[in-house]
Order: sequence, then structure tokens, then C-alpha cells
Amino acid sequence: MTTDSFEKTSWGWQISLFQQQVGEWFEYQLSRFDATLPELPSGWSIDPWFISLLKFLFWLGLGLFLAWLVWQLWREFSPYLYSWLARGSNLNNSDAKVQDNELSVANLLARSQEFYRQENYREACRCLYLAMLQHLHEKAILPHKKSRTDGEYLQLLGLSRPQIQPYETLITTHERLCFGSTEILPENYEQCQQAYQEIVNS
Repeated sequence: MTTDSFEKTSWGWQISLFQQQVGEWFEYQLSRFDATLPELPSGWSIDPWFISLLKFLFWLGLGLFLAWLVWQLWREFSPYLYSWLARGSNLNNSDAKVQDNELSVANLLARSQEFYRQENYREACRCLYLAMLQHLHEKAILPHKKSRTDGEYLQLLGLSRPQIQPYETLITTHERLCFGSTEILPENYEQCQQAYQEIVNS
């Protein structure tokens, strides 16, 4: 086996080295702190287990802080990350372009008006909901994702949009359409249409 095949470094070794350096720094700071203290009675010293406990608490605190920081960053930037990834994957996807043309916002709004004239308020509201999703997709706010639920849409929009109420109106109406037996009235359609206009104008 030649010497070139040996690893010169590894993550485990780097982490171990970092821990050692932090531990040495910590011990150095404690020794400086000890120097400023008054003389202690002979034979008195800090127990090694107490030093070990302090080191453990330090690493635990640092680990919890880093986990919290990563979680906050994920909550803040995940909608943008999803949007960026979806844009990249849709650049060369002609099927997605065809689907976008078939489900354009203008087509969905026209279908919504047609259902409204036929007094089919359930389908009219559903088309407004789909127009909202298409609007979010086209504006690269939230890309289409078949597995995403209404609750997930609300959660992601709550993180990225300052005004959530119009989205909430359309999404809760859609949930009532899918999972409830509540009758959808003309007033419900008008609320959905007003909410959609607020989304487009925002």
C-alpha cells in the first residue's frame, strides 16, 4: 500500500481537533480566572468531574443553539429554496409548460365565471382556488407540488407573505368543498373572488 492512499485528514479528525482546541482554550480561560482569585487553602482544587460537567454543559448549549439556529433558518428560507428548486427543474420540462398553458390563470378565471353564471358555486370557488395556486406558481412564490396539503400551503405562506387572510379565505373554502358537506352560497363565491383580487393586487 503506497503512502498516497492514506487519508491526510477527515471530518472526524477535524472535529476532534476543534474540540481539543476549544477545550484547551476553556482550560486556559479557567487558569486565568484562577490566577485572579485569592489564595485558596492548601490542598483545595476544583474536582475534575466538575470541569467535565462544565465542558459537557458548554457543548450541549452550543449544540442546542446551533440546532435552533438551523431550524430558524430553515423556517425562514425553505419556501424560497423550494421555489428556486422548482424553477430549475421546470426550465427544460416541456410537459410542465403544456400543463401551465392548460391551467393558466386566465383560463381558470374564465371557468370560474362560467360556473358562477350556471350557479355552480362549488366549482366556481374551486376554480378561484386553483387560480390562486397557479398565480403562486407563476410568480415563483410557491411552486406546484402534488403532495402538498392545504395546511402546508397555509404554513408556508404564513412564513413568506405579510398578509395571510386572503389566502386563508380561499384555502379554508377549498377544504370545506373537499371535506365538508356545507352548501356553498353566492356570498361564499364573492368572498373568494374578493380574496383572490387582494392576492393579485398585493
